[in-house]
Amino acid sequence: MPYTAEISRANPSCFLFLIDQSGSMADPFGAGESSRRKADGVADAINRLLQNLVIKCAKEEGIRDYYHVGVIGYGAHVGPAFGGSLAGRELVPISEIGNMPARIEERIKKVDDGAGGLVDQPVRFPIWFDPVASGGTPMCQALGVAHHILQSWLSQHPACFPPIVINITDGEATDGDPSGPADAIRRLSSNDGEVLLFNVHLSSQRAVPIEFPDTAVGLPDQFAQLLFRMSSLLPAYMRSIAQQEGYRVSEATRGFVFNADIVAVIRFLDIGTRPSDLR
Repeated sequence: MPYTAEISRANPSCFLFLIDQSGSMADPFGAGESSRRKADGVADAINRLLQNLVIKCAKEEGIRDYYHVGVIGYGAHVGPAFGGSLAGRELVPISEIGNMPARIEERIKKVDDGAGGLVDQPVRFPIWFDPVASGGTPMCQALGVAHHILQSWLSQHPACFPPIVINITDGEATDGDPSGPADAIRRLSSNDGEVLLFNVHLSSQRAVPIEFPDTAVGLPDQFAQLLFRMSSLLPAYMRSIAQQEGYRVSEATRGFVFNADIVAVIRFLDIGTRPSDLR
């Protein structure tokens, strides 16, 4: 069975996030988060995910490089989107990410006060990636950049657990049909299986998200159906995780969510980035 390779420092895997930074990302989420910009919600979700990946890889002696991670933004510009000293880097070992955030912000978190209520508690929140909303949606170009990065990675790590690409967008590509570049990414492979490409469509309307579907039936338009077809089937171990989280899945289930609010984005990122095996 594919997707069973051990992830270790000697045989790391990688995550590559493609983030829509077009002008429409300045619009608010449609589903229950009317005052929050999509760009801000996604930036917070990615920064929180990076922090969680650092924690997963942290051992007594330091942060183990189980993963290399990249964030590619696409809007008025297409390219690496890390800030600070990591700016311009395509794939960065997780230890460097952990040790070099662009800055640390103080955020307020609601915590249990021990008496049935909630109190505000300041927490340190590392920032690697800032929100941007400008320009069109050059998704084909972003997928092409991802293909180039992953082709190089796979030539150096032929036995790795296949890379996972997560594309987060709120609109249709403005530079052509992205299905061809998406197919090219999914045809890339290590000895353990093909690259996994997952897609998250951000909501602009108040409607229930469609998460991890196994058919395009019920998706409301051609764009949603296109993103569904562009998405990889969930491997067996991810289907197991999704089932444990209460999703109804089958062998036809794809890594896709349509009309996602920020809660659905966070759930999707958690399932899509959980390791199968770390050593």
